[in-house]
Amino acid sequence: MKNPSYKKDQTGRQNRKPGRVRTVIWNTVKCQKWLSAGILCAVVGAVVVALLPPLILGKIVDTITAGRMVPFAIILLYFGMLALTGITESIRESLLTLFGQKITHALRSSLMEKFVSLTTENINRQEPGMLVSRFVGDVDTVENLFTFGIISMFADVCKIISILVVIWYQNRGLTLVLLMLLPILFVFTRQVQKNMLTAQIENRKAVGRASGHVPETLHNIRTIHCLAKERYMEERYDQYIGESYQAMERTNFYDAVYSPVILILNAVVVAIVMLLSATGNAKVLSLFGMSAGTAVAVMNYISQIFTPVESLGMEIQTIQSAIAGIHRINEFFELEEKKIRNLQEEQKDDIHSPFVEFEDVTFGYDEHMVLEHMNLKVEQGEQVTLSGRTGAGKSTIMKLLLGLYEPQQGQIFLQGIPVSAMRETGKRKLYGYVEQSFHIVPGTVRDQITLYDKTITDRQVQVAAELTGLKDTIESLEHGYDTECTPELFSQGQWQLLSIARAAVSEPKLLLLDEITANLDAETEQEVLQALKRVSENRTVISISHRNSAEMGRIVRLLGKI
Repeated sequence: MKNPSYKKDQTGRQNRKPGRVRTVIWNTVKCQKWLSAGILCAVVGAVVVALLPPLILGKIVDTITAGRMVPFAIILLYFGMLALTGITESIRESLLTLFGQKITHALRSSLMEKFVSLTTENINRQEPGMLVSRFVGDVDTVENLFTFGIISMFADVCKIISILVVIWYQNRGLTLVLLMLLPILFVFTRQVQKNMLTAQIENRKAVGRASGHVPETLHNIRTIHCLAKERYMEERYDQYIGESYQAMERTNFYDAVYSPVILILNAVVVAIVMLLSATGNAKVLSLFGMSAGTAVAVMNYISQIFTPVESLGMEIQTIQSAIAGIHRINEFFELEEKKIRNLQEEQKDDIHSPFVEFEDVTFGYDEHMVLEHMNLKVEQGEQVTLSGRTGAGKSTIMKLLLGLYEPQQGQIFLQGIPVSAMRETGKRKLYGYVEQSFHIVPGTVRDQITLYDKTITDRQVQVAAELTGLKDTIESLEHGYDTECTPELFSQGQWQLLSIARAAVSEPKLLLLDEITANLDAETEQEVLQALKRVSENRTVISISHRNSAEMGRIVRLLGKI
């Protein structure tokens, strides 16, 4: 289900390109105006509120050193401001997390919208792992761009600048020292983070190789035993583990070094400022002189300023990673989509046209031509079997009929309408497709048949089950049609019968059968063929078969390209 706030901004695919990342983000920002305003207020509020406790603490210390009683209201105000600082930081983090989730939801919805509109050729070119990484990893990096990237970096920069401004009015000498020190600290932080990232990447690669080595060893265990390669496989595994250990050692080293360096640097800066403020030199005191309360406040600010500097380096790294993810997502958005055509303009005028017609169709995969100038007509109610050697184009004809591919030349008509111009929503009512093996979807037996189509009634489900001979089997289950499906629930033949029920439940006019008995034994094959005979009555059927026993009606032999 799509994010409702995202759907509000949709104007239809035909009025806009289904987006680049910045378009999706901007639409989300516009739809979430109050959330965006809340984040801005929370960021500014967190920065401002964090400046107040050290100033109040300094006032308390100066009052004590002057020998006066500290009003209880000031003490209460100090602890109240500390609590408010924590609350504003928590609100900021919560709002950023919520906004990041909105961005993630909108991006994944937009990616899925794009995915279902792609041409089959582009879908087939997508490696499953790469596709998943775009939907998961790359989208997560874009979420991090907001939760731990741009907004957090803006907040940290504001915090550093505001602290420097406050310190300037308290101790100008310290401000000059910090302005000289902060660039050096930032460069050191970035260098440590880059080295840690490199080591972490090397560790992931080594762990990946070690993880892949285990199933590889199990898969080839007989060969390993036969060739006495146990020692070799063990040494390779030790090598991968050793590489991972060395990478983790480097990561731990940089992590262990960084914190002490920052703490020491913090202490050194405080010590230098304290020593300079204690000198009797008038010129030095004009820059570094301060009261005891101011000294306490300044030390507090010095401790605060190192944390955002450290965070800045990580935020820059997050932004760089997100930019790479955005680039990959935008590449996906730019893939070619299926063309949506006007049915009225392309429908054939001949009312007596065949039910299915291939008109001078040429199609090939890359440079390999499968069909050349093919012409085929199938009348309504006719049963046709496609026969021929492997590679002759039988399955290609099915894919062309289903609209998964478009011919390079010629046209394919179904009831006088070009297949490429047909709406996706109307296809299931027009034809059913039965593959060689059944593909389970998560859900019940009913869900396997309906594929979550709410327009299909329980009566239609029962009729389809009865036609295929599965009605008694399904009703004998503990929960009948509401039984959750697992691979062991049915036999192979019963799964294929369920596949036929799935194709027939919407009462299509055309059945497409792709070697549906290829993986069945002779007895089960006869059972499936009997069910198919009942389902095929009064319907147009186009099937693929290598077996004479499965041939139905007119046989079309395909020679293919040699």
